[in-house]
Amino acid sequence: LTGLISQCIPGAKILDLCNFGTTIINTQAGKLYQKKVKGVAVERGVAFPVCVSVNDVICNLSPLGSEELEPLKAGDIVKIDLGCHIDGYISVAAHTLIVPESPDSPPTSISDEMGNVAVAAYNAMLVAAASIKAGATNKQVTDIVTKVANSYGVNSIFSVRMHQMKRFVIDGVKEVALRHPTADDLEAGEQKLDECTFEQAEVYAVDVAMSTGDGKPRPGVLRTTVFKRNVEANYKLKMKNSRSLLAQVDKKFPTLPFTLAHFEDERGAKMGVTECVSHGLLTPYPVLHEQKDANVAHFKCTVLLLPSGTARVTGLDMPEYFKTDKKPEEDIQQMLDDIAAAAAKKAKKKAAKKKKKKAASS
Repeated sequence: LTGLISQCIPGAKILDLCNFGTTIINTQAGKLYQKKVKGVAVERGVAFPVCVSVNDVICNLSPLGSEELEPLKAGDIVKIDLGCHIDGYISVAAHTLIVPESPDSPPTSISDEMGNVAVAAYNAMLVAAASIKAGATNKQVTDIVTKVANSYGVNSIFSVRMHQMKRFVIDGVKEVALRHPTADDLEAGEQKLDECTFEQAEVYAVDVAMSTGDGKPRPGVLRTTVFKRNVEANYKLKMKNSRSLLAQVDKKFPTLPFTLAHFEDERGAKMGVTECVSHGLLTPYPVLHEQKDANVAHFKCTVLLLPSGTARVTGLDMPEYFKTDKKPEEDIQQMLDDIAAAAAKKAKKKAAKKKKKKAASS
């Protein structure tokens, strides 16, 4: 993620960034757990395709090589989303940044609206991560995220949800909505989530996306390229391209999401995916858009529910250039202060340990 951020400069192509991120994940993961288990190599690599979504595009943009998109320019809002796994154990992260004028200088002239939504999304992720603990419920987390969004005058993206993750399962049964559906939302087809309780030893993707718009994603012109195999569905496909695509998916991506960009025969994959989706064999992750003039921020981390408490194990700090004059409610601010104090204590302890180790070796 850090390497990808450094590559987000004026002129950079979205396709190149996605390919760069994929290469880094596979290379770094390939260095770990190289010893075979019972004669079988440990699976590792990409768990969710690297997506780079720009400006009003909310998420899931992983373009194909044949589809040229406009390169990044200074001032663009970039949301990076990715995931990796080792032996099916998944970690995910997402980050929002502004493309600078040059690699050596931070972005300038960031609007108040962008500052509000970025700080809101990041703080909502922090308090949601701290609130996902054994005995708490998904409704309580939704209430807290809603309170944060209201404090900063922004809206949560309705279709984005937090998910429990299990081995080789990125979208588990337990989910957390970012806001409660209204009567109009339910009438429009939005589903109300069943209440669930978090338990020790569970893992969650804490996924928060917020906008200065209405928070209701809409379809755009960009092609959907990210899909996941529906392991419970079977159908005898009629088209040759469809059968070929599904056979490759079952072999290479039997459980985790993938992008059509991963296939050598891109044309055949594009032709075959329609029949696979229409019969429920593949679940699409559509490219979501907000209103053209809306500012969107997206942050995501992975949390583990340990006996000692909830541990946040992925995600980067929010860029310092995102600022706001707005303040959250007192209870939310207290939570943020406690989170910051715990992080500072952990960093101090880590630095002291490192210093002690260095002194012992000298």
